[in-house]
Amino acid sequence: MVEPAVRGAGVRGSSRGRLRTVAGLMGPAFVVAVAYVDPGNFATNMAGGAGYGYLLLWVIVSASVAAVFIQYLSAKLGVATGRNLPELCRERYPRPVVGLLWVQAELVVMATDLAEFVGAAVALNLLFGVPLLPAALITAVVSFAILSLAPTGRRRFESVIVALLLVVLAGFLYQTLRLGPLTEAGAGLLRGFDGVDSVLLATGMLGATVMPHAIYLHSALTQHHHRGGVGELRRSLRANAVDLGVALGIAGLVNVSMLLVAAGALHGTGLPAESLEDMHAGLGVTLGGGAAVAFAVALLASGLAASSVGTYAGQVVMEGFLRRRVPLPVRRLATMLPALGVLASGVDPTRALVLSQVVLSFGIPFALLPLVLLGRRRSVMGALVNRPVTTVVGFVLAVVISGLNLFLLYRTLFA
Repeated sequence: MVEPAVRGAGVRGSSRGRLRTVAGLMGPAFVVAVAYVDPGNFATNMAGGAGYGYLLLWVIVSASVAAVFIQYLSAKLGVATGRNLPELCRERYPRPVVGLLWVQAELVVMATDLAEFVGAAVALNLLFGVPLLPAALITAVVSFAILSLAPTGRRRFESVIVALLLVVLAGFLYQTLRLGPLTEAGAGLLRGFDGVDSVLLATGMLGATVMPHAIYLHSALTQHHHRGGVGELRRSLRANAVDLGVALGIAGLVNVSMLLVAAGALHGTGLPAESLEDMHAGLGVTLGGGAAVAFAVALLASGLAASSVGTYAGQVVMEGFLRRRVPLPVRRLATMLPALGVLASGVDPTRALVLSQVVLSFGIPFALLPLVLLGRRRSVMGALVNRPVTTVVGFVLAVVISGLNLFLLYRTLFA
């Protein structure tokens, strides 16, 4: 009678141990997920819903699925090698190639910071009437305070980021519930466009959803999970896959909610929806003041969290490609200057947000191609080398994204 009880206790203890192991490895994907719901997503997804209704819903769903695949490859690279993507690029590629990759990665980080600072500044203006430039400075101080928790207080940093992500989710769930039944939303899952402008907006939505700096960052956040034998590495990879599924599932739900809210509350109403301020005012008219406040609070939480994560990614990029570490205050100042310049110049903040997402979409192939090429090498990945079908899917994604970017460039220069 005693022996079964002892075995049961052992099984329960083993299960608890596995759960603790999985819980200990979870967290990096939630930091990365913030990049997928930054203020750039607000601008592009809300513009897509307000302008085209549910038509471009399939773009968000497809991009969210692609994001899970891409971030899994990045997490796997870190787990398998104990190195991050910029470090491996520096070690494996010629110096001119590394220099090119570093320059475009820095431009990506600057474009990311532009979106996040502008978004948070607009949110503070909407909530408290703070002028945009002082609001951006407040954003810089708060985001630096959050960033100071990493990496020495990594768990606290992750906890703050998760809390802010949940604020964004709660804000859009509230707005979605205010809409009532969405009986026509399913039609948006069918592929299609409505003219060239919708294709351009879809490219921006893709750039806002699949984030190049998140690809670099995720491999850095998981490289410390490289320990033990092949069996332990595979267990670590499975835990990271769970982390990804939950975190990017939340991010995908937020992105879908953004478009649904704009399509259900603003499309076809005749209300202006050209800027974040317009969208905020329109939501107040159609869904009530509570929805407008929820929108602004979600935008603020998104900007603060994403700004911290973006600077963290910038540190990974510089250390990895150049093997140089810049003090965080200096890094924070360097990446925020373009955003402050945009706000000081009087450029329309929403227009700047959309353009920043287009810049980000151009950076995706530069991060994705090295990720796929390195992942197919057994000399790099060891027993966790990617299968041929995984490599093919990665190349297809890179080609599709690059094709959209070339089309966007052609339209911008010659149309």
